[in-house]
Amino acid sequence: MLNLRKWDRRRILRILVPVILLISILTVTAFASEDAAEETSRFYMTFWSLLPPIIAITLALVTKEVYTSLFVGIVVGGLLYSNFSFEGTLTHVFNDGIVASIADPYNVGILVFLVTLGIMVILMNKAGGSAAFGRWASAHIKSRAGAQIATIALGVLIFIDDYFNCLTVGSVMRPVTDKSKISRAKLAYLIDATAAPVCIIAPVSSWAAAVSSYVEDGNGLTLFIRAIPFNFYALLTIVMMLFLAITGMDYGPMRKHEKNAKEKGDIFSGMKAMSDAANEEANPKGKVIDLVLPIAVLIVACVIGMIYSGGFFEGESFVSAFSNSDASVGLMLGSAVALVITFIYYLIRRVISFKEMTAAIPEGFKSMVPAILILTFAWALKAMTDSLGAKQFVEAIVKGSAGGFQIFLPAIIFLIAVFLSFATGTSWGTFGILIPITLSVFPLTDPLGVVCVSACMAGAVCGDHCSPISDTTIMASAGAQCDHVTHVSTQLPYAITAAAVSAVTYVIAGFVPRAYVVLPIGIVLMIGTMFVLRALEKRRSAQ
Repeated sequence: MLNLRKWDRRRILRILVPVILLISILTVTAFASEDAAEETSRFYMTFWSLLPPIIAITLALVTKEVYTSLFVGIVVGGLLYSNFSFEGTLTHVFNDGIVASIADPYNVGILVFLVTLGIMVILMNKAGGSAAFGRWASAHIKSRAGAQIATIALGVLIFIDDYFNCLTVGSVMRPVTDKSKISRAKLAYLIDATAAPVCIIAPVSSWAAAVSSYVEDGNGLTLFIRAIPFNFYALLTIVMMLFLAITGMDYGPMRKHEKNAKEKGDIFSGMKAMSDAANEEANPKGKVIDLVLPIAVLIVACVIGMIYSGGFFEGESFVSAFSNSDASVGLMLGSAVALVITFIYYLIRRVISFKEMTAAIPEGFKSMVPAILILTFAWALKAMTDSLGAKQFVEAIVKGSAGGFQIFLPAIIFLIAVFLSFATGTSWGTFGILIPITLSVFPLTDPLGVVCVSACMAGAVCGDHCSPISDTTIMASAGAQCDHVTHVSTQLPYAITAAAVSAVTYVIAGFVPRAYVVLPIGIVLMIGTMFVLRALEKRRSAQ
């Protein structure tokens, strides 16, 4: 009875550690003096404001339990905000954190989009469209490299929005990569690395609109386009992905997952998918068009939805409508229209019955529950850091150091943006902090100012790419149906490699702010680094 297996003991320990920590924290607050509650937190705009996300991220990586880790981080944020008052912690965590995050209209729109897309994925599986596409792809894509390059290409083509990118690419490419024995961890990385990194260099995207909104005098889109060649992290990540796909090289934890998939056919390496609801027996009536048409309708409907939210049908130009678009509203409306059209199309095709289609609604919602739960906790954790003045703390640091290090400022801003985005899990919030500061130091006509703005964007995307509490990272796990912590731990070495080469390239750009000079140097450094890592992996395998 008492002789538990080692695996069981380790799993129990992973669950108990954050629970015991949470109980200890609540016990301390229960005995905290009532005088501790003050109007303003003693920890406001101090380094302690970054403690909640640091604790959440560390616990998630150590215990592999993402839900409890995020909740502990939220509670720590509530404790610091209320100065260890029990009542203040309780109300701030639930009223101002979890409930407020769920009630936020933008967040609700994203959740509706997520559920709608989950329903569409279930419908496409039941109709046999995904299986038919998998059969077609296996006949035309003969290698693992081809499957990976096809995933990258689709990710690059769907550049409108990162949420849309993650879930669409995942639902389309899962059958293809499964047939090619590519691990779900690798698929999640390819999806994540073609989401935010591609959106941040696409002038017609929700990300371009977000960045443009932080620049006055209507010059936002112009500045965004000028900054694209200097967005080294995004561009070098694409170079890195192609190198990995073509050479078949992998390193770090990803190497084990890819080896298991290739040699044993175990695409999960023993881990569970984020959801098993999408696993259906193939419908023999399904055709490739049953997958392609709904996805095409979804893309068109979401584009129309986004420009509608930006006032296109009220006289705004296409570019202006995209700049002013609300991604939450556009994606929600677009996905809803696409779902109705998909229902009608499948009824006409008679590939599945009306009863099966209605049954897909709760199944689709259930398949997205893990992603919704993680997103809700991540948004609540962001609310905690915002209430503690984390943004203002970082802003003060940047402003204080901007004057004396102008040559190294691109690299410094890049690293600060990485840290801030990683800790808070938000790229757009990082843009909002650092871009106005950068523009206050450099005029728009200064080439170094363009480099620094690009460093803000690149660092924000890098931190977002690495962070387990980033909504884009969570969406990539959901799109690939991959265990979330597995995705984060396997992706981290790749993201850190691209970040290190990007930081060196930004140092060079501080001395020579010319894209046609610095970008080729960065690409050469990236490829050279990959060859060195490949040689080290071969030497390690030979030992």
